[in-house]
Amino acid sequence: MKIALITLGCRVNQYESDAMAELLIGAGHCITSDPSEADVCIVNTCTVTNIADRKSRQMLSKAHRLNPEARLIAAGCWSQRSPEQAANIEGVDAVLGSADRSKIVEIVEGLFKAPAEDNADMLDENFEPFNNKIHTRDIMRETEFEELSAAREGRTRAYLKIQDGCNKFCTYCAIPYARGRLRSRSLASVRSEAEKLNAEGFVEVVLTGIHLMSYGVDFKDGTNIVDAVNCFSGLEGIGRIRFGSLEPHLMTEEIISALAKEKRICRQFHLSLQSGSDTVLERMNRGYTTEQYLHICVSLRKAFGEDTAITTDIIAGFPGETEEEHMETIEFIRKVPLSRAHIFPYSRRSGTKAAAMRDQLSNAEKSRRAGELISVSRELEREYISKYVGRVEPVLVEEAENGLSYGCTDTYVKTVIDTELPPNTLVRVQIDSVKEEKDGELSLLSHRIG
Repeated sequence: MKIALITLGCRVNQYESDAMAELLIGAGHCITSDPSEADVCIVNTCTVTNIADRKSRQMLSKAHRLNPEARLIAAGCWSQRSPEQAANIEGVDAVLGSADRSKIVEIVEGLFKAPAEDNADMLDENFEPFNNKIHTRDIMRETEFEELSAAREGRTRAYLKIQDGCNKFCTYCAIPYARGRLRSRSLASVRSEAEKLNAEGFVEVVLTGIHLMSYGVDFKDGTNIVDAVNCFSGLEGIGRIRFGSLEPHLMTEEIISALAKEKRICRQFHLSLQSGSDTVLERMNRGYTTEQYLHICVSLRKAFGEDTAITTDIIAGFPGETEEEHMETIEFIRKVPLSRAHIFPYSRRSGTKAAAMRDQLSNAEKSRRAGELISVSRELEREYISKYVGRVEPVLVEEAENGLSYGCTDTYVKTVIDTELPPNTLVRVQIDSVKEEKDGELSLLSHRIG
């Protein structure tokens, strides 16, 4: 069968889509990028915001319109939180949540069994379906990490998921209810996957998870993110190790010092901030102050170099946020300073504490504040990137066409090289200038040296 996978949301979702694709290919099916020619279409949904929920619903409806004859599966975070709503969308044949993605082959093939079989034999006692169409389970009861492998042949950057779930329950966030509690991948499995990626020739590997800095906490033996990094010891084909989003309150001096000993770690750390106001951080239940966050940034730059890139996420217009608190955030991100920030207007999520808080801001006000933060973020990014002009930097080539190559520095700055070079290779380039696109996207223009 031909199967199309459509992925919404984060890198973890993409990893899981790739893993499902690998399982399906292993079972003899083929993956297509065109839903209109597929026998089965799987939409891996997201629920991080209300907009993500809406996009998930819209994508399921669109997939059905593009190919009404195809079987349609709703999977992922939104499907986990709203299984019955997903099942009621026209054209949806099955709903799979945030667990049992390893059973995707049985679910897909079960859709083509005779009605008399009622698909019962494709399930086991671990499934807790509301009916034969919905294959979700109580994610909050999950205690084991689901082993999924995703090699992603043909790409230059591989993602390795080592952790799932979150125990933090920030007041605005619905993800713990969609992903369940913290579960970590065993060190033996991390090593095995790292060896696989090394053998396949990937130069850069990104460690990902829902609450990455919590890796190993559930083992209760002192295991942490440093141990996961140490799993790459001796795998010399992998030249870069990058992290996904990291949580500040678990980033200690000891961890920073230990990580700095691994020279392959990229000098870009995505430290989730969410607000530069201590009073807002307290209402968010983030577990750290701006002073602690700044101290971590200083420590990282001391350990990895002053050019270390600190990127982050910020929520604009959290319930009760005053104009003064908003300005505190603007002043703080200048003080850090950040090299880039992803700005999101606050999204009210049902079932979270923040949804019931007083003084919810209007959409117009949240949009205004988000716009101001975006403007400052772009200014900071421009200042950071401009420092590269005249320097020599290593760049990982990711693609090449029409006489040019495209890649990233280890600080995750997009770079254009003035000649075509083989993808998945590290090259030294001289930075000549900064290019700004019409949408404000910045990149470095360079030429190869040596």
